[in-house]
Amino acid sequence: MSSRDPILTPTRLRATLPRHLADWTLPPGWSWGADSVWGDRRHYQELVDALGRSLSLVSAPETEHGDWLRDEARALAHRNHPSIPTTYHYWANYQESRRGPGYLRRWIAGETVAQRVVRMGPESVPTVLQVLREAGSTLAYLHDAGSLHRALSAHNVWLTPGGRLWLLGWEWALSPEQVPAGLRPDPARTPQAPEWSNGEYTPTQASDQWQLAAMVFTALTGETPPERDAPPITLLRPDCPVGLARALEQALHADPSQRFPSVRNFLRDVDRVVSVRSVLVEPEGDEIPSLHEAPEARLRWATSDDYEILAPLGSGTFGSVWRARDLTLAREVAIKVLHPHIAKDDLAVSRFRREARLAAQLAHPAIVPIYDSDERGGVVWYTMELAEGGSVASLIARRGPRDFDEIAMPVDGVLDGLLAAHSSGIIHRDLKPENILIDRYRRWRIGDFGIAQAWGEDVATGSSGTPAFAAPEQLLGEAQGPSTDCYAIAGIVYFVLTGRAPFGDASAEQVLAQQLGDRLTERLQLDAFPAPLTQFLMRGLHPRADERFSDASELRSAWRQVIRLMRRADDPRPWWRRVFEGPMDGEASFDDDVDLDVDLDDATRPREQSSRS
Repeated sequence: MSSRDPILTPTRLRATLPRHLADWTLPPGWSWGADSVWGDRRHYQELVDALGRSLSLVSAPETEHGDWLRDEARALAHRNHPSIPTTYHYWANYQESRRGPGYLRRWIAGETVAQRVVRMGPESVPTVLQVLREAGSTLAYLHDAGSLHRALSAHNVWLTPGGRLWLLGWEWALSPEQVPAGLRPDPARTPQAPEWSNGEYTPTQASDQWQLAAMVFTALTGETPPERDAPPITLLRPDCPVGLARALEQALHADPSQRFPSVRNFLRDVDRVVSVRSVLVEPEGDEIPSLHEAPEARLRWATSDDYEILAPLGSGTFGSVWRARDLTLAREVAIKVLHPHIAKDDLAVSRFRREARLAAQLAHPAIVPIYDSDERGGVVWYTMELAEGGSVASLIARRGPRDFDEIAMPVDGVLDGLLAAHSSGIIHRDLKPENILIDRYRRWRIGDFGIAQAWGEDVATGSSGTPAFAAPEQLLGEAQGPSTDCYAIAGIVYFVLTGRAPFGDASAEQVLAQQLGDRLTERLQLDAFPAPLTQFLMRGLHPRADERFSDASELRSAWRQVIRLMRRADDPRPWWRRVFEGPMDGEASFDDDVDLDVDLDDATRPREQSSRS
């Protein structure tokens, strides 16, 4: 699905609502969100309810489709499957409320399989197997209930950064009598089964199966298969398991009678010839798997009593993160585990446990909560809340630079969490977009306290942090304090608004040369920002620690002043109405005040004068 919103710029505060929603009045305490997506005969608009949750308002742009939309909402309300979004509420079209028709469900942060293929290229085989299994499970559930999807494609199968799959396109999953006459899914977005080549649109379980296989073909190869005579998958994708290729070719057969008898048979055949999940033979007794075993196998052995490992989420220098299901509490979590060769280092294990303790003691809504920490047979891990929305880095990779109004309150929440850390004497020292995680309600949260240290400890023992977002004193191995975190936050704000790190993603030496060079304002192109943002970034990215914001408290006050000034500039009311009426509906009111004025280009005095923290 592609958004029809115009390109967002740092100066723009509000997205324009589509015409069919322009006159809607939301309930008290609700507000319009920043994102919207156009689907096939549907529009999805983000809403923020009175509890701060991001919801999706599903509406029909054509007014004559109100009954169709109502039937869709009613059908979804009676379905129960992990990949089918639950309908929370339906707004009928009442004149008194000035809203409706439309229904509410959770907002799905992520991207379609088609969008991922365009952005990243063909998917890995393990990811394709996961998509096949979960999307196929959804189709099998529908077929068992006597229903069809009728429009499955790479454009309506969504994957969240947390690895969860959602199936959309439910406007077509109704009986033919409920769909307006003459309408069918857009052929540009929906693969057409071979049996429809005569112009008829006659969906069956067999055509659903063909569309499932076509979507998997797209994920594997980056191409939509032709209706007939699809090329051998192993030629397009040599690393595709032969068994999977054979199953897909049978499901893509032009003759429906030659396909699998059902989607369940299709999935069983794939499970029989290709391992969807890693197979682990349990060692006898408490025998520890060899270090030569696959990391996933060792993790499954160590956590099998309490967790089911579902999928990898990412890997770094010291460890990896996995999506898992907590078997006791029946919830999905993230498990961070040290790499086997790192787990043999007692110092590394001690720092890993210390990270878990630090994050656990900083209980705050803007800090990723830690649930548990354990070790078994040399496998060291801790469990934490699953960030379904991924990270700020993945958000920018998927969606590009963001609008100021969209990030204003999430950044404020992060600063609240950083203030809690600084108030407890903890300096994070590795704040970067990858470590700002996003939960299912679009809230930003601080994670990864791996190199955090208590304020006042000797941290001048070498460089630390990620160069692109590290302050000069970090790259020089000098003393670091709360202002070091303030520098990183300013860098993250710059990155989110522009899509690039302030001084590039290069080596520490190259970044440092840029930080301490001349004409920084020009190099950062700060003149392109509104004045309040320019002043904030100039001070936050100042190369001298004593010229920056001193800690998270001062940084938060400055950010709130930026929000106030930006919204005042965007307020179309005359000054006297702003005075007497106060902030517009949905706006936060902040009383903090701080001086933002700074001259960044007068910041290149000798380094010996700038080593104070």
